[in-house]
Amino acid sequence: MTIGNYKIDQTSPVFIIAELSANHNGSLDVAIETIRAAKRAGANAIKLQTYTADTLTLNVRNDDFKISGGTLWDDRYLYDLYKEAYTPWEWHQALFDVAKEDGLICFSSPFDKTAVDFLENLGVPAYKIASFEITDIPLIEYVASKGKPIIISTGIAELDDIHLALDACKRMGNSDIALLKCTSSYPAPVDEANMIMVKDLAESFGVVAGLSDHTLGSTVPIVATVLGAKIIEKHFILNHDIGGPDAEFSMDELEFTAMVNAVRDAEKAIGTVDYNLTPKQKKGRDFARSLYVAEDIAEGEVFTEKNVRSVRPGFGLHPKYFREIIGEVSNVKVAAGNRFSLDLIRNEN
Repeated sequence: MTIGNYKIDQTSPVFIIAELSANHNGSLDVAIETIRAAKRAGANAIKLQTYTADTLTLNVRNDDFKISGGTLWDDRYLYDLYKEAYTPWEWHQALFDVAKEDGLICFSSPFDKTAVDFLENLGVPAYKIASFEITDIPLIEYVASKGKPIIISTGIAELDDIHLALDACKRMGNSDIALLKCTSSYPAPVDEANMIMVKDLAESFGVVAGLSDHTLGSTVPIVATVLGAKIIEKHFILNHDIGGPDAEFSMDELEFTAMVNAVRDAEKAIGTVDYNLTPKQKKGRDFARSLYVAEDIAEGEVFTEKNVRSVRPGFGLHPKYFREIIGEVSNVKVAAGNRFSLDLIRNEN
């Protein structure tokens, strides 16, 4: 998978996405500065959400459309929340331009066909299917038909939902797909992160796998990286004081920078399967055990566990010979502190 100029595969660095979402709080200037802050924080991409309240829900005032269940937005109507949170479409061109100027890849989550058409006109390099849209097969088919890479969050997905979404993409001739493990709670508890799923998504579906994270802090992204995530998405806010619908589970510049640094360190720590030692590691073998003469030994004296010992440093004979040489006889006089070697043993033949 390649998004913009960024190749994403099992050998590439993690592709880190800063999610703008509603964190502009209705200000284009804030949105622009947030993109610039995301670049400073080490993000590779900025992601928008392209919808209006009318493309996402109905302006209906009954209990079906009223949020409940212990969320941050309980007792609000969906229409009101989305009207507050949406990113005006007339901002998109400016936001794409700022991202390009700063060297960030910019793409979006569309929520209906009109959003897809709009984003196509902006030359979007990829699409994201949000967790709650994974069941919208007609939308996924339409997105897939554009031939762009597709990142799909699995926050509310059962196994059948994932199969249906992937089949929809493939029906449209698009297999350029990534799946993100996501816990659709805001914020999400760490004990529900279930990061082992990152590895399973990659292995079970043969796709790039990653994380769309709503937990607090950097722990879960680090674990995801160790388990093979190649994409990490995190909500990003310029300043928590801005407030807004998503502020509570978003990272500011300082927090996001710390996360990026931690992910990059985790990548370095993972390394590769290699039993060869670096020159520095080989030097460390100087402190390994080896066989040394521990007491003065006369010619003809028997080697014992007292006068030959396995000690540090590692310049003497390998300790694997210890049992073989005990009971043998010295052919020379040897002072304590000398390295033991096989040529000290008298050859009776």
